[in-house]
Amino acid sequence: MIVDRHGRRFRKLRLSLTAACNYACTYCVADGRRLVAARDELTAAAMLRAVELLRDVAGVEELRITGGEPLLSDRLEPFLQGIGKLALQGISLTTNGQLLAGKLPLLRCAGIQRLNVSLDTLDPSAFRTIAKGGDLQTVLSAIEQARRAGMSIKINMVPMRGSNLDQVMPMLAFCLEQGYELRFIELMRMGHLAQHAEAFRTQFVGHRELLELIGQRYAFTQAEAPVDSTALRYSVGERGAFGIIANESAPFCRSCSRLRLSSTGWLYGCLSSNRGHFMGALLDLPTEQAQPQLTGLLGRALADKQDAMFTGSALIMKSVGG
Repeated sequence: MIVDRHGRRFRKLRLSLTAACNYACTYCVADGRRLVAARDELTAAAMLRAVELLRDVAGVEELRITGGEPLLSDRLEPFLQGIGKLALQGISLTTNGQLLAGKLPLLRCAGIQRLNVSLDTLDPSAFRTIAKGGDLQTVLSAIEQARRAGMSIKINMVPMRGSNLDQVMPMLAFCLEQGYELRFIELMRMGHLAQHAEAFRTQFVGHRELLELIGQRYAFTQAEAPVDSTALRYSVGERGAFGIIANESAPFCRSCSRLRLSSTGWLYGCLSSNRGHFMGALLDLPTEQAQPQLTGLLGRALADKQDAMFTGSALIMKSVGG
């Protein structure tokens, strides 16, 4: 197990099953360009081998399957069939929900119990403007079906001034009523937004402003969260809870335990770093050769982590495991 001077190690892995996405969200990609699958994406077998090695060498305990949009990938089923055999402590999946209803039987059969669904508004017009694709009612129906199937659901919302700030309260009311935990994610200086400071500044909504807005209607108290959690959690009495992932306002770099693996086999230790470390070449090696080489890669990836705060990068979130 590799540990740095802050006591950080890689405990949670986010794996991008594919770079392809059926949305083109304004905060993720520029000019409505949809991401497509890379030509050299790993096979399901190679991804399973990668997770196994990272479990054994880095001590990875939890896995979140992401994208792009993971439900688009033809590797989803064989990957899910194999991942349960690796005995990880927790496996979850992040999706935009557009294809969720049709994939629920597969997810349930694979033992997936926790979903994060990206949803930025309950207004159909704003939904089309932000996502540049998909259908709001399809997503809402799929989330309800997942809830009825017994899945634990978190909703991810990126509040943006001029786009959906007026949806903060409707989204929170909806989630509290339905029993979903809403996670507000501060806009991140990544991809095109890292290169356009004015666009980022004018759209950014911070942690304090969100709390002030919510406090006009709801009484809340800060709740406990795991030491390496990305979210500040708040309890709304018996109604439920919400969280804020305050990348800019309240950085959590000092306790970050996340490692990302792209669909093409690149490891990223920090979203503030453009540096990737190619793991793909190790996946066909015997274990006794692969593990020492992977130890070196992980050491360099861990050294990429920021000491204090997120500084932004040119990386596109959905290409590195969202």
